[in-house]
Amino acid sequence: MRDGVVFDAGRHDRAKIGFVLLSMEQTIESDMMRFVPPGVGVHFTRAKMPNQVTAANLAAMIEDLAEAAAVLAPDAGLDVLCYACTSGSVVMGEDAVNAELSKGNPTAIPTTLVSGVFAALDAFAVKKLVVATPYLDEVNVIEADYMTELGYDVLEIEGLNITDDADMVRVAPEYICDFAIGLDRPDADAIFVSCGALRTVDVIDEIEQATGKPCIASNQAMLWHCLRLAGIDDKVDGLGRLFREK
Repeated sequence: MRDGVVFDAGRHDRAKIGFVLLSMEQTIESDMMRFVPPGVGVHFTRAKMPNQVTAANLAAMIEDLAEAAAVLAPDAGLDVLCYACTSGSVVMGEDAVNAELSKGNPTAIPTTLVSGVFAALDAFAVKKLVVATPYLDEVNVIEADYMTELGYDVLEIEGLNITDDADMVRVAPEYICDFAIGLDRPDADAIFVSCGALRTVDVIDEIEQATGKPCIASNQAMLWHCLRLAGIDDKVDGLGRLFREK
């Protein structure tokens, strides 16, 4: 190395967050880059999965998570490492996913997308909720059962029965907004729009304005939780009450 080289803290001097994505994922990277606060780095890798979002394909991802985590900026000193899939988190289970992430990257705090969702729901003391998803019924049943076991009262869960992730990413935000609002019930404390492939971040404010309730969306909750785990408490515009109030 040349003598006298001048170093600074780099672009990501506040925190570094890693995300393990599905191999076919198309929405999360742009959402994270769009909303991440200055000075926080977001870094991405991918784990193998076919385009079909089925329970079997999600469960099989467990075999590749540690390897994917190991190749993600191994010398960067990641603060947090997140498995970025809502349905995969519940199919494999948060503990199992976190264990695999830690195998590959033992110094980062491991977490999952759905862990961020639960943290966001708990921040609003949500007990009863409705859930909108793009998933097949088989995946919805697993998600509803998982949430029920954690103590949430899932009043209704409805999916679009879309199999391919490539179709999930093309669901129009305006449709997502109407879909979520249409599921609301008077006794629901909040609305959860599940799936990182959906462009729900574009319409969170509209859903909240129409219902008067918190809207928790997968990518919104994931970013919020990862930032809070990394010690970043910035407020971010355009991401609903969660980022304004918690």
